[in-house]
Amino acid sequence: MCHYCGCREIPLIKEFIAEHAAITDLAGDAVRALDAGDPERARTLVERMAVLLLAHWAGEERGLFAVMRENDEYTAYVDALAREHRELAAFLVALDLDSADQRARFLRAVDELHDHIAKEEDGLFPASLTELTGEQWDRSIDAWKAVHAGRPGPTGGRPGPEVPPGPAA
Repeated sequence: MCHYCGCREIPLIKEFIAEHAAITDLAGDAVRALDAGDPERARTLVERMAVLLLAHWAGEERGLFAVMRENDEYTAYVDALAREHRELAAFLVALDLDSADQRARFLRAVDELHDHIAKEEDGLFPASLTELTGEQWDRSIDAWKAVHAGRPGPTGGRPGPEVPPGPAA
């Protein structure tokens, strides 16, 4: 991951990265549960991951993605990221972890999720630093806050991802 441009210190980007970490932690825990032969735990973790993803995607798409699309240079890139959101959402809704084929597809989906996150963290987020105006940042932040209203955040008490309660590890 890139650490050169400073985008990781922008509060909104920091929130997105914290959400990515929470989501990939759940995905990794689900993979480990499958490896341990515990599909019920994996199913619970995938459900929690899906809840976080939906809120995360809404915050990205209604905010940062929307304002980045205002520049024609980024429209196709952002559209591809949003399409990947839709594909993963549809996959997770239909996921049957009792199926060996579906479990294997889930493992590939987790790898693809990591690739997707890299496209955001190493591509779109740094680009946003040079492309967005103050007003566009304000709209991005307002959209994210609207999606995450009332939930404590991972980076200083602002709204952020809430991991629904699940079974003890």
